[in-house]
Amino acid sequence: MKRADILKLSAMPISCPSYPKGPYRFVNREYLIITYESDAAAIRAVVPEPLKPAKGNLVSYEFIKMPDSSGFGDYMESGVVIPCTFEGEDVNFTLMMFLDNEPPMTGGREVWGFPKKYGEPKLEVLHDTLTGTLKYDSELVAMGTMNYKWENLTHIPEHSEMADVEAIAKKLGKTQVNLKLIPDVDGTPAICQLVAYNMCEADVKGAWAGHARLHLIPHINAPVADLPVRRVVGGSHFIADITLPYGRVIHDYLKEKK
Repeated sequence: MKRADILKLSAMPISCPSYPKGPYRFVNREYLIITYESDAAAIRAVVPEPLKPAKGNLVSYEFIKMPDSSGFGDYMESGVVIPCTFEGEDVNFTLMMFLDNEPPMTGGREVWGFPKKYGEPKLEVLHDTLTGTLKYDSELVAMGTMNYKWENLTHIPEHSEMADVEAIAKKLGKTQVNLKLIPDVDGTPAICQLVAYNMCEADVKGAWAGHARLHLIPHINAPVADLPVRRVVGGSHFIADITLPYGRVIHDYLKEKK
C-alpha cells in the first residue's frame, strides 16, 4: 500500500475501517436531558483546567437515541455533561458517555476525544412515561423519567426553562468540549488536548419540557453517581436532525508553559 493510499484511509483496520470520514448527519436524534443541581466540590474535582464550572452547580444527564446516523448506524447513548466557561465563553464539558455500538465509540474517541465506554443505554416510552436507563455489565446505574409530551414547546413562544425551537437549536449549537487523551506507544501522552466542536444544521422537529426525576446508583466503572443529585431543575425532550462536523483544538496541555 502506497503512502498516498494510507493517508486517504479514515480509520483502522485498513481493510475494514471502523468508521468513514465525516461530517456525520443524524436524523431523528431524540434527547431526554435532565438538568439538576449537584455538589460544587464534586464538580470542581472533575472539570479540567482551564475550564471553569459555570455558576449554579448544574449538571445535565443525557439519554440519546440515534436511529439513523450516517456512518455509525443505529445506537443509543447516555452520559454526563457539565456547563462550564472557557475564556469567558459558555461551553459544555462532556465528562463521560456510555453507548452500545463500536463505530461511534471508536470514532468518537479517536477524532473528537469523546469519553466513551461500552454500556447499555436505553430511551423508550413506557406507557405515559419517557424513560431513560443506563446499565453497565447488566447492573442499573442510572434511570431518568419524564412525563411524556405534556408541555409542547414547538408552539410555545416562551418558557421558563427552554423557549421555542429556535432556542433549542441554539443550545444544540453551543460549543461542546472534550478532554482528548491518547497515549504514545511508550505509555506517555501523545495527545492531551481540550477539543471543541459545534453541532450544526439543526432541524428541531419537536420539543417538550416538564418535571423529571433522576436516580443514580454508585458503580466503580460507571461513576455517574459521583455527581450527586441535590435538586432536579427539570427535563427536556426533543427530536432533531443535526450534523456533527470535525472539531478544533482549544488547549494543548503538552505545549502549555509550565
